[in-house]
Amino acid sequence: MALPISHQLRYWGIAAAVFLLLLWLLGNVLLPFIVGGAIAYFLDPVADRLERLGMSRVTATTVISLVALLLVVLLVLAVIPTLVNQLTALVNAAPDIAKRLQGFLLERFPELADSTSTIRQTLAELGAAIQARGGELVQGVVSSALGVISVVVFIVVVPVVAFYLLLDWDEMVARIDSMLPLDHAPTIRRLAREIDAVLAGFVRGQVSVCLALGTFYAVALMAAGLQFGLIVGAIAGAITFIPYVGSLVGGILAVGLALFQFWGDWLQIGIVAAIFAAGQFVEGNILTPRLVGKSVGLHPVWLLFALSAFGTVFGFVGMLIAVPVAASIGVLTRFGIEQYRASLLYKGTTARSAQPPEAVPLPAAPVPRQKRSRKTTGGAGEGA
Repeated sequence: MALPISHQLRYWGIAAAVFLLLLWLLGNVLLPFIVGGAIAYFLDPVADRLERLGMSRVTATTVISLVALLLVVLLVLAVIPTLVNQLTALVNAAPDIAKRLQGFLLERFPELADSTSTIRQTLAELGAAIQARGGELVQGVVSSALGVISVVVFIVVVPVVAFYLLLDWDEMVARIDSMLPLDHAPTIRRLAREIDAVLAGFVRGQVSVCLALGTFYAVALMAAGLQFGLIVGAIAGAITFIPYVGSLVGGILAVGLALFQFWGDWLQIGIVAAIFAAGQFVEGNILTPRLVGKSVGLHPVWLLFALSAFGTVFGFVGMLIAVPVAASIGVLTRFGIEQYRASLLYKGTTARSAQPPEAVPLPAAPVPRQKRSRKTTGGAGEGA
């Protein structure tokens, strides 16, 4: 006999609470394992395709790992040093940029030269606040990153975890499937397939969009002659998965740098702005519809809320699991709405009254008696 629904909800609620508590307590410790699991999830379709081509699971996993290692080595040797150099140059150029900005503002707004000006005092207070908070932020990030988990350990653990999870992925899925409650196994499998479809459509597609846009912005901005084009393109592409934030931050940063570098050359500044306008057009009309699709069910506002909420509560680990959790909650919400629409709570008595009444069989009509004709032979009738 199946457990009552109230008992089932209690048990699943306790399991969810324990999971969130462990995530909050062990978030930074779980970081390499979550990243490794995410990598294994992304690469599992590639391994399955190689298996269909005739490779064993061990061979497919080894080939994928070697290719990934080769790509990482090429990335480290070819791209990362340039990114680091441009980022360092941008940081070093920040004071000069600030001085030029101050001179530009004083030229356009002479009232800022007055030490008693409200605008100047507000800017000074804002700058002091940013400087103080910025130092605290950098110190907190560095101390937490170095104190909780070593970068070397992270670099070593993530590939190992990803390799073994990718090797045993199908077996793990089969074991989890065998442990599902038998009464609810078909429904859970259906919901799991829908969640997987949402994640595959959004995460894998969005990663492709980020790589494509980051490459386009970097190459186009460098071709346009922007001094820090590579790092700006990388930043814009990396945060494109957050709706509107990537394009907004990248566009403001690129146009701002173009104003300082090409001041007076409005054609060059317009080219930089046009690059981001073209990138947004390509993303909205070509890349996102083709690679991500419109049926994933993740609204930008819901995604922003999930990233903010999980990032605030669980930190960086929360931001990593925000998209999968948001996708799962979206699927479960649609399932709940579907069940609600099929229930009497939604239909009520209106649905019953709308149905045609059942046909009630009418009593059979009496058969009319045939009148005897007086013109018939009476003897025959009477004798009968």
